[in-house]
Amino acid sequence: MDIKRVAIDAVNETIVLNVVHMDYKGQVAKRINEKLPLAQVKGFRKGQVPKDLVEKQYGKGIKQEEIKKVVDLALERFIQSERLNLLGTPLAKENENIDWDAEELTFEYEIGLVPNFEIDLEAKNNIVKYIVTADDKLIDGQVERIQKQFGKAIPQDKVDSDSDLTGTFTNEEKGISNTTTISVSTFNKKAGDKFIGKKVGDVVKVSTKGLFEDDHQLMDYLKVSHDDVHGLDIEVNFTIEAINGSELAELNQELFDKLFGEGKVASLEDLKAKIKEDAEAQFAQQADQKLLLDVQDFLIENTKFDLPAEFLKKWLQTVGEKKLSAEEAEVEYARSEKGLRFQLIEGKAMAQSNIQITFEDLKAFTTNAIRQQMAQFGQTNPTDEEVQGIVARVLSNQEEVKRLSEQVVAAKLLDLFKEKANPTTKEVTYEEFIAASYGE
Repeated sequence: MDIKRVAIDAVNETIVLNVVHMDYKGQVAKRINEKLPLAQVKGFRKGQVPKDLVEKQYGKGIKQEEIKKVVDLALERFIQSERLNLLGTPLAKENENIDWDAEELTFEYEIGLVPNFEIDLEAKNNIVKYIVTADDKLIDGQVERIQKQFGKAIPQDKVDSDSDLTGTFTNEEKGISNTTTISVSTFNKKAGDKFIGKKVGDVVKVSTKGLFEDDHQLMDYLKVSHDDVHGLDIEVNFTIEAINGSELAELNQELFDKLFGEGKVASLEDLKAKIKEDAEAQFAQQADQKLLLDVQDFLIENTKFDLPAEFLKKWLQTVGEKKLSAEEAEVEYARSEKGLRFQLIEGKAMAQSNIQITFEDLKAFTTNAIRQQMAQFGQTNPTDEEVQGIVARVLSNQEEVKRLSEQVVAAKLLDLFKEKANPTTKEVTYEEFIAASYGE
């Protein structure tokens, strides 16, 4: 068999295989002989059918099957021997007029190659690493929420400016139906005034435009997506299901111990310090995620290479349980191209910086994640034996291993980007961070 590569461009090639009779005749003859004792042809007893009749009835199908096996194996071995780094899998060029009786048969496969490119992690950029602080407004608001949460709810007959409302936002056209609890003071004043004096069972119609001081609160209370938040101007109904005032919980040692464990917080100042510490730890994770996304966008924008786009669109039509039309594949490619580009950049960055993921890395990451999760549920001092037992169970699940491995890679890349990309550091409040994150 003769196999060769025909280059089309830097990322597209065709593999051409020329198959001759000697490549498959021995296996075809073996299959025919195996068929003889089993063949059934009218007029002959089973096992007594002449060989030429067996060949006539089954030979063509057997020949095609064996040629396909020979071609598939040769193609696989050729790709391995040539060390081809492929995107997708080879696509056979269709040939409806193939002459299966010819002495020599030619098969062609299109392939898409991973492009060669370089990345510059230290290129000049305008990337910002945000240090997000919890300001007094945020901390005081959290103190009040704690007092309300652990205070005593007092049912009310009518809504006043300090009431907490439980009810459901609805808009049939937009598919909005979300039950929530919200304070009247959370609304902008004009919207909040519409609720004053209302009773359980009343329906209040409000506009989403200007409903809250920050439009992003629509995501929390109406469960609309971020893409739908900006400029959303529709009418929604709020059906009042409960009205409560609240007697704020006293900020005493009993409450502090209940929240944080015995003796860990002893005063309002300690409480505010703890809220600040916890909030800023959470903000740091969000800031790191934004930094990672910003670096990704920068690298994708500034690392130029060609992809075998037309090949990948054709390949997308052949994979998956549901076959895609050409139009659907075009849409899918457009949706996934950015992710594919960063996947290639990510691999190059790891290879270029000799980043490797070991089982110990994965185990340490999982251990830390488990301890954090347990702490959220009040288990602040689990034993090593308890934690490692959970880690072992988690790492026995292949899907979990894959998910956690991706997080380990992201964490290592984030450390690399912080070092190499040298982003500008900027301290902001959480409100300023949200504005910067969403470009507002």
